[in-house]
Amino acid sequence: MAEPSQLLEPKEMLRGFLSPGGKLVRPVMCLCGWYAAGGARDPGPVVKAAASLELFHAFALIHDDVMDDSDTRRGRPTLHRLLAEFHRHRRIPGHAERCGIHAAVLLGDLALAWSDEMFHTAGRSPAQIRAARPLLDTMRGEVMLGQYLDLLATGRPIGEIGHALTISRFKTAKYTVERPLHIGAALAGAGRTILDALTAYALPVGEAFQLRDDLLGVFGDPRKTGKPVDDDLREGKYTVLMALGIARADCAQLSVLRSLVGRSDLDTEQADAIRGVLVSTGARSAVEQMISSRRRRALSALRGAPLPPHAITALRGLAHATSARSS
Repeated sequence: MAEPSQLLEPKEMLRGFLSPGGKLVRPVMCLCGWYAAGGARDPGPVVKAAASLELFHAFALIHDDVMDDSDTRRGRPTLHRLLAEFHRHRRIPGHAERCGIHAAVLLGDLALAWSDEMFHTAGRSPAQIRAARPLLDTMRGEVMLGQYLDLLATGRPIGEIGHALTISRFKTAKYTVERPLHIGAALAGAGRTILDALTAYALPVGEAFQLRDDLLGVFGDPRKTGKPVDDDLREGKYTVLMALGIARADCAQLSVLRSLVGRSDLDTEQADAIRGVLVSTGARSAVEQMISSRRRRALSALRGAPLPPHAITALRGLAHATSARSS
């Protein structure tokens, strides 16, 4: 746990939140977009702009943890839980949980403001900023729309796979892969042809990334994912995995899913019963097949794409790494 003096310093709190390190997919994709559009081999000119995407992601994660009422992130207490404990330690009468939530929301807002400042002070020319800024704004709107749709659907999963995929596309595929690639490419002066080629690769990769995340949220190892394995089931997350399970379930299996998914008091035995249905209906294996299919589509999009060879090599590696990750 951070020292009390650090808990009073917003910069230290955000540094502590970022210090365990995430997958850094968005900054890496931004750099790949830069290279894909013929940017200089020295990534120095775009590194700060790429880093601003990770600070924006910190804002999104902090708020996401508040909305999901999550206890842990990357194997550590979530920021609102840490701040609530701090207020409890100070013996502030009542409202420790509320203080933690309010303080975390404000720190998330600060991360958003600082990410914008970092992007605009990254040393790029006015022309580069004008080219990339609309894409950055679009990315922010898309992920918030995806989060909104996810929030509305949570707790009442249905067997509508198309809607689950729509949420995945806005919340993850565009936000995590397509727009970071576009932003990096725009900073390097990319035209429409390059952006379209990156989109053809990015959307299937981003969907595969989210589908893998769906599986890890139910079948993953908490020691690797850093989050309790039953949280998605307890919250009733509306994922493609769950939509497939509901669509394929017989009456008895559907009864299990309807009665248990979304229960705040879900125990280990009940969670295992849900997992059993997701396996026996073939939902788990179907999601694995969807991941493989999307990875193949992304790799196919790179063949003949008007991108430098070193960029194609990097994007191929990322297609495998993001869809096959174990944490």
